[in-house]
Amino acid sequence: MTTVVCVDFGSTFTKASLVDLDAGDVVAAASHPTTIGTDVLDGYDACLAALVGQDPRAADAPTLACSSAGGGLRIAVVGNEELVTAEAGRRVALSSGGKVVAVVALAPVGPGRVPDTTPLGALGHTTRPDVVLLTGGTDGGNTEVLLAGARGLVEHGWTGPVVVAGNAEARDEVSAVLTDVPHVLADNVVPRIGVLAPESARAAIREMFLAHVIGGKHLSARGDFVAMVRGATPDVVLTGVEVLARGLDEEHPGAGDVVVVDVGGATTDVHSVVEVDPETGDLDRGGLSREVVATTPVTRTVEGDLGMRWSARTTVAAAGLDELADAAARRTDDPSFLPTTDAERDDDEAIARAAVGLALRRHAGRSRVVVSPEGRVVERTGKDLREVDLLVGSGGVLRHGRPGVAERVLAGSTGEVEGGWQLPRAPRVVVDTDYVLAAVGLLAADHPEAAHRLARTLAGPGPGRE
Repeated sequence: MTTVVCVDFGSTFTKASLVDLDAGDVVAAASHPTTIGTDVLDGYDACLAALVGQDPRAADAPTLACSSAGGGLRIAVVGNEELVTAEAGRRVALSSGGKVVAVVALAPVGPGRVPDTTPLGALGHTTRPDVVLLTGGTDGGNTEVLLAGARGLVEHGWTGPVVVAGNAEARDEVSAVLTDVPHVLADNVVPRIGVLAPESARAAIREMFLAHVIGGKHLSARGDFVAMVRGATPDVVLTGVEVLARGLDEEHPGAGDVVVVDVGGATTDVHSVVEVDPETGDLDRGGLSREVVATTPVTRTVEGDLGMRWSARTTVAAAGLDELADAAARRTDDPSFLPTTDAERDDDEAIARAAVGLALRRHAGRSRVVVSPEGRVVERTGKDLREVDLLVGSGGVLRHGRPGVAERVLAGSTGEVEGGWQLPRAPRVVVDTDYVLAAVGLLAADHPEAAHRLARTLAGPGPGRE
């Protein structure tokens, strides 16, 4: 086996590439509108035929796939206090490739200090998540909220999959409560205050996605669809970003700190891998004060109001670009719209520039000087991206744009930016024109060296790279 077909079943387009494992290169590529209305594999068949036309080896190559078709992975987070375990659960859910559709905090209220589980009754009717991530309590701490959450889910008729990632001492009791509900036990996402441990829960969410969500969406009547899917697209892409940033080992180095901004029709996603300072334990080399919910090196944020088509109206409104209101309305009303004139392309780039700028600022946060009992200190929010080495742009507007589109779209999102925004100061900027990050993530588990070689094509020249 020298080639593998890597496929992303997207919400709008199905994208396929044929990867030569020995060379670590994309040797053929194709795309087709995702065929949600019939069978999702109809679009795949069209892509495969196009790949075979470019390289006959595609006919016999195995297929690895990721999917965000049919709405992707919808996650509801149930936790304790909104600012602690519920927020930690939200961050874990995002890093797992899910769209967080609800965050329910069950902190005890009232004279009896009994957790209020009433909001759980609305999950199946309003937000309709695919998976519930149940969190609560540090290890060895309060067990009541985690147990109350499990009982509340059962009492309110929740029958979908549950990932339990709370107080380890309550796991057996919680499992007993959820006997008839499909569930998996993961390590606590907040084992102690100030620590966020997402890896185990992220793997468990992926397991539930593959076991219960992919088949449950009835996207295809053919069994090979379920067999080929390895995970939710954003989760797979984030794995690709990790390989790009970290590499495999000393002989297979990474590109350093990396941030990826992916501009889609409905959302703009930001993925970042920024290593923690080993001495301070902080992301900021200067020693950022610790948070109750720690910032993790691997982070993903999803901005559901920022996008090129379905979210065009809210994008220009958030950016205050009243002059683009008509252009945004046209794109929202017709998500299949493709620009054909320079003026229409100018509008597309302006909407993309707004989406990228806002999404990166929300991800990075800002710093400001405040006066505290200890004197003047720097207070920071978000993920500090100032020292990021590589900024990768992704999305159709960047892949298929005019020459120089990346520089125009990213204008104002790098360098010394007013307002204290912690944006990349001097990154190398590249565009994922061949859509390799999804393929890197798909190959990482079974073909790590090929994944690394493919990631290097995106990383470009630099220290430790050929």
